Amino acid sequence: MAAQVEKHPVSSILIVIAMQTEALPVVNKFQLVENPHTLFPGGVPWVHYHGTYKDIIINLVWPGKDLTLGVDSIGTVSASLVTYASIQALQPDLIINAGTAGGFKARGAGIGDVYLVSHVAFHDRRIPIPVFDIYGVGLRQTFSTPNLLNALDLKAGKLSTGDSLDMTPQDEATITANDATVKDMEGAAVAYVADLFKVPAIFVKAVTDIVDSEKPTAEEFLQNLAAVTAALDEAVTQILDFIGGKCLSEL
Repeated sequence: MAAQVEKHPVSSILIVIAMQTEALPVVNKFQLVENPHTLFPGGVPWVHYHGTYKDIIINLVWPGKDLTLGVDSIGTVSASLVTYASIQALQPDLIINAGTAGGFKARGAGIGDVYLVSHVAFHDRRIPIPVFDIYGVGLRQTFSTPNLLNALDLKAGKLSTGDSLDMTPQDEATITANDATVKDMEGAAVAYVADLFKVPAIFVKAVTDIVDSEKPTAEEFLQNLAAVTAALDEAVTQILDFIGGKCLSEL
């Protein structure tokens, strides 16, 4: 699929976002419209918005609210499923996984910093059997966009993904081994599905909380979510402006 657009301008982008709070500023900025005719199987809460910006078809999906508890369907399972279904239905040229993340002060991260991710891996899939251990970590290099990184005021760093907001000592050891600057709950799962279908994917993560600080992660995350989401929205806008009219090879 990537080869088909290698020499043609990117015309269709799929933005995968985990939370409604993260998604709505992007939806509003680009005047995206919710699709009343769902692309997805009946009964799932997944939400699809679409629109056009500078000759690029934009499709934004988020996994919606848990049908029982009413909270955002965060985490790797929902991210994997909605990414899989969206690729099948929309056949995008490029995937952007945008969202918030925890950052590590020891690696230079600060609240509001926005990272363009170079590598993704898991930190909570511990399988201490030869080869399965490598599979569990699932290290992947993201689609390389050197020109995009140079043009925008974004930081570069590696991302580690797990299904818990907090961090156990075992998680911390693996995150350190992954050489990660930021951690989230979806990125490596999106990367896994994108890789299955050979769709290039980039990852944009804005720091809401400092993991290696004394302040409780959940408290700091909620305190900074709104402001950091605005920074994320601005970064996504800059990225789409840069991509407009360019081929994948020019990114």
